[in-house]
Amino acid sequence: MLKILIVDDSLIIRKKIRKIVETLGHEVVTDATNGQEAIDAYAQHKPDLVTMDITMPDMDGITAVKHIIANDANAKIIMVTSHGQEDMVIKSIQSGAVGYMLKPITDDKMAQAIGEVFIEYAVLENDDELDLTEDLL
Repeated sequence: MLKILIVDDSLIIRKKIRKIVETLGHEVVTDATNGQEAIDAYAQHKPDLVTMDITMPDMDGITAVKHIIANDANAKIIMVTSHGQEDMVIKSIQSGAVGYMLKPITDDKMAQAIGEVFIEYAVLENDDELDLTEDLL
């Protein structure tokens, strides 16, 4: 079970992501409505994963990613974005995010995004001990 921080300025989106995350068996430690709240919540809760909206008031997701990564280089942040924001996704990845999901969010998209992040990091961290390549094919 992962501890997850949800960041989005839309209450509807936060509730939807919470429901999906909990259905997948993970815990939502808290949520935030803008980048500054995300930075503060990350520092307080140290989640395993953050879902981060890009476009938010006060402080956008890209700026928040930069601050979180500056304080914890191992932070795992998945950007949540709408179609048409590809350039912002690239900036997010360059800033330290490890992946992205396109809205609308579904159970399958969330499960895939989480799986990709944590399988990739498991392989990188245990490269000498673990080879999942054959298991994934």
